[in-house]
Amino acid sequence: MDVYGKALTDFGNGDEQAELILHNSYGEPEEMPLWYFFREYDEMPELEKMALSICEGKVLDVGAGTGSHSLILQHFGYDVTAIDTSRLAVELMRKSNVKQVVEADFFRHSGSYDTILSLMNGIGIIGTIDRFATFLDQSKKLLNPGGQLIFDSSDVKYLYEGKDLPESHYYGEVRFQYEYKGKRGDWFDWVYIDRQKLTSLADELGWFVYFLHSDEHDQYLVRMIPQ
Repeated sequence: MDVYGKALTDFGNGDEQAELILHNSYGEPEEMPLWYFFREYDEMPELEKMALSICEGKVLDVGAGTGSHSLILQHFGYDVTAIDTSRLAVELMRKSNVKQVVEADFFRHSGSYDTILSLMNGIGIIGTIDRFATFLDQSKKLLNPGGQLIFDSSDVKYLYEGKDLPESHYYGEVRFQYEYKGKRGDWFDWVYIDRQKLTSLADELGWFVYFLHSDEHDQYLVRMIPQ
C-alpha cells in the first residue's frame, strides 16, 4: 500500500484530521504534519524560497510530492516537470493542475534539463551514501551543458549526542517507515549528508559545490555544477 500517497490524497481532499506517522531507526515515531506538503510560497522557509529563485531554464522537480514547488515555478513561468514514484501523489499533482507530471524513478528517468531541483531533504532519496556517485552520474546525463543541481540536506550528528557514531555505516544513513490509519508501508533507506562529506565526495566526483544557505537546525542549501 502507498501509505504516503494515501495520506497526502486524503488530506488534499479535505481530511484535515489525517495523521501520517513516521517510524525511524534512531528514536521514537514522529507525526509528519501533512499541511507542510501543501504550503503556499509565503509559508515556505527562506531556504526553499532561495532555491526556487535560482532555478534556471527547464526544471526537473524530483520527489515532487504534492507539487507545491512545481506550482510556484509554473507561476513564475518556468517549464517544469514534476516526478515522483508515488502513483497517488502523481494523481494528486495532476488534480492540482501541475502541467507536466510523470510517475518515475529519478534513476530511470530520461530527458534534458537546465536545473534539477530536490527539496525537503531531497537528496535523501538516494538511500545510502554509496549511491551518491550514481545520483551524480544520472544528474549529468539529465543536465544540459551549464546545468545545475539544487538540493538541501542536513547534518544529523545531533541524533548521536552523548553516543558514539555508528561504525557499521555512515551516521547520516537512517531508515524510515510510514504509518497511516493503522497500516504501515515498507521500511526504506534515507540519507542526510553533512557538509564536509558532501564537499569531499563532490570534489572526488568532479563537481563544483556552492553552499547558499543554512539555518539553526544544520540544514543547508547547495548548488552543484559539473566541473
